[in-house]
Amino acid sequence: MSTTGPISLKPFNTFHIDESARVCIEIHRREDLLQLQTTRNQEPWYILGGGSNVLLTQPVHGLVVFNRLQGITCIREDETHVWIQAASGVIWHDLVMWCVERGYGGIENLALIPGTCGAAPIQNIGAYGVELTAVFHELEALDIQGGNIRLFSREDCRFGYRDSIFKQEAKGLYFIVSITLCLSKTPRVNTSYGGLQQVLQERGIAHPGIRDVADAVIAIRQSKLPDPAVTGNAGSFFKNPVVLNELAEALKRTYPDMPLFDAAQGVKIPAAWLIEQCGWKGYRSGDAGVHPKQALVLVNYGNAKGEAIFRLSEEIITSVQQRFNILLEREVNIW
Repeated sequence: MSTTGPISLKPFNTFHIDESARVCIEIHRREDLLQLQTTRNQEPWYILGGGSNVLLTQPVHGLVVFNRLQGITCIREDETHVWIQAASGVIWHDLVMWCVERGYGGIENLALIPGTCGAAPIQNIGAYGVELTAVFHELEALDIQGGNIRLFSREDCRFGYRDSIFKQEAKGLYFIVSITLCLSKTPRVNTSYGGLQQVLQERGIAHPGIRDVADAVIAIRQSKLPDPAVTGNAGSFFKNPVVLNELAEALKRTYPDMPLFDAAQGVKIPAAWLIEQCGWKGYRSGDAGVHPKQALVLVNYGNAKGEAIFRLSEEIITSVQQRFNILLEREVNIW
């Protein structure tokens, strides 16, 4: 389906920002995507799946492509593992629960993360001790300019912390068509995250299965994070910064209560803690604000403009840098 504008994108982004687009096209089949590539490959594509990781700050001058590709398939299995391919338009949480219902383990900790399967590798989504890269096998992506479908292995994707090649040198160059994950038929659950252990203990579950873990993660997320259907938001707005050991040690001497976690490139510090220490938790200016239960989440209480939320994020970044000498980085894509 093709629609010419101006078209309001308010219903199509979880921040509920009312910016417009000139042309919107829905993609339901691979054939639709390939046809679109041959006819509209000379203009920038702005791809919207669930609209859960984008902040609109101006009208979109380009082609907005709504990803509606669907389908989940088991493409291969052996005695211990199963390879599941999901079309990029599938809602991520639907894939998680589809796998949990069949006893396939590895992504239960990632339950209720908003967005589509196509967005998952772009962000290398992660939560509660698990990252997508741990179960990722490969993806198919359309080269928007060239028209060919290319396979990307885990190594090709160059995954980092909430990062991938699709946020760096390949940004805007590919349309992800499907992802394939390698999951376990005999899963070993990961309950290393402290909050997850606490919920399981409160529920009297000593030997949790993957459904127990998924249910606990869902309960935690629902208790901490605002429902985008009620209050506009895009989940975690900032990445948790990773700093050098020397800076972490110096900060710990000044702030003994600062939580620190080992990371591959140094020490990870929760961005929510830094933001809260700067007094932003619960802050509100007009309809733009910081959620009172989770300082990592910026919210639209009604009719905030994307520019207002972006300015608020700039003020938060500046205050954290001035106080802690740490530069926060946004997770959310800015359009």
